[in-house]
Amino acid sequence: MKIIQINLRPYFVGGGEVFTAFLCRALAQIGVGTRLLVHRDAYYWATMGLPNDTELVPVEDDNALCQHIGQAPTWLLGHDPLPTSLRRVSRHWRTAIAHMPVQGRNPRAFDGHDMIFPVSGWVQKGLLEAKLPAWSEPLYGVADLSGRKSSATIRRTSRYKWDERKGRDRLFQILEPAVDVFRSHPEFHRHAGLTLGIVSQLVPVKQFPLLFSKLSPVLARHPDVRLEIFGHGGYASVRDLDQALGPCIRQVRFWGQQQDVEQVYRQLDYLLAGLPAKEALGLKIIEAQACGTPVIAVNAPPFTETVADGQTGFLYRDPREDQGADFGRLLDALVAGRIRPDPLLAKAHLARFSFDAFVERLRPVVAEAESQLRRL
Repeated sequence: MKIIQINLRPYFVGGGEVFTAFLCRALAQIGVGTRLLVHRDAYYWATMGLPNDTELVPVEDDNALCQHIGQAPTWLLGHDPLPTSLRRVSRHWRTAIAHMPVQGRNPRAFDGHDMIFPVSGWVQKGLLEAKLPAWSEPLYGVADLSGRKSSATIRRTSRYKWDERKGRDRLFQILEPAVDVFRSHPEFHRHAGLTLGIVSQLVPVKQFPLLFSKLSPVLARHPDVRLEIFGHGGYASVRDLDQALGPCIRQVRFWGQQQDVEQVYRQLDYLLAGLPAKEALGLKIIEAQACGTPVIAVNAPPFTETVADGQTGFLYRDPREDQGADFGRLLDALVAGRIRPDPLLAKAHLARFSFDAFVERLRPVVAEAESQLRRL
């Protein structure tokens, strides 16, 4: 059996592309090859470590998809809701991965699918509440750092990721290299004291400006606590984050997007997650723990699924409910010397996000796909 996966994002966003890559590897382990339909401008797939039985097929747009599908019954899997044209075909098993929760979004985007695979229990809950056909078990994910290592040192890069669809961003993208030659690009070295880190694209779904509108006054009470930010984002996202960090801005450094995230994780005392609700899973949380770096996150799903409180990190009350008071108590304790948990000792928790566990969760999915195709 061969599956047709569809990921038409023209640029590397993060979790969805990493998930696509390790899904291809896991399916190959079971003996299922992949034809992966990708955007013609998405050159990054060549660096994602795809298995030999994955066939990359560049396509121009949604309208060109049908010519690559064929007439024989096929398992179609979208890494977003399938395009409408593919949902109308009846001789295929039409499925999708829900990489984002439908809570707070339009769940009807998933209408017309035969099955939807949630990446967490939080995502599954939203699908079921919307009366959508959700798979019975979350797929979760894998702490997969393959293909993202580098021997280079960590140096400051641009904090901006320009959106070529916006005229302002296209102009800034042209001007930035001329300005950049006058900027310093220092090598990263830890400061003394407690080091918190963000390793993430600075995108609205993370809600970092809202988070730090509550947490930055708390951080400012501890001037020896450092916040190191590894990632980039659009102009408005970075601007809003800058403003929210105002009270503690002297404790903050931006390092831009980094290739070797494993090296970054090992430089941190704790990874700091964004706000929940709009998050689906948090692959960076899983990766950090696998590298031995504990996580600080809000005590709410999906983080309650990915962080074992007291073992792989600490959970605190949503700062929108208490203006950061619980985070403040946690930070006071950490600065006073509270013992830092070692995620590598939480073997059962980490095993849940191993490649082998992911393969085993896929086996019944593949069996269902084979059963569905026999009926078509």
